[in-house]
Amino acid sequence: MVGLALVIERFISLKADKILPPKLLDEAIMVSRNGIPGPDVVTQLEQNSAFGEVLASGFRALNSNPRASEDDLRSSLEGAGRMAAAKLQRYLGALATIASAAPLLGLLGTVIGMIEIFGSQGGDGGMGAVPGGGNPAQLANGISIALYNTAFGLMVAIPALIFWRYFRARVDDYLLGMELASERFARHLVTLRK
Repeated sequence: MVGLALVIERFISLKADKILPPKLLDEAIMVSRNGIPGPDVVTQLEQNSAFGEVLASGFRALNSNPRASEDDLRSSLEGAGRMAAAKLQRYLGALATIASAAPLLGLLGTVIGMIEIFGSQGGDGGMGAVPGGGNPAQLANGISIALYNTAFGLMVAIPALIFWRYFRARVDDYLLGMELASERFARHLVTLRK
């Protein structure tokens, strides 16, 4: 259930318009052609998307120090980019943990079930019981139930692993796009310095 909730949350949170809107960079450059936009525009940009937060950090750095060096501007963008990356990667570790732990939990259930089955097949005599004293049909039924534990573990792990890899690739694509766009924006900010 937790894995399913995480998958749904990541599908909702990792939509392109919430992370890296396609025309946002061009709009930010257009708005700032004649100078740095005012605080209300910067705040609106920051609330637009994760990439908007990165762009807003560049404007804020230039507002606080109009003669900021190129390195200072890039550092501001990189810091905001790291914060955005952390938000994008949120819950991916938990999904990876579910993917790796589910088969182990299924195997644990199988082992415990098998121990119980073989313990019940020993008969009433304890250590000195006569071999073959158990019911073969009961043993086969018990083994099949124990193996269901492994199957359920794999049924949780396989989709969790697939979605983890999918979301990981999606986040990597967003981060690459943000990095390339931030480079272009940094060059634009350098031209706005006084």
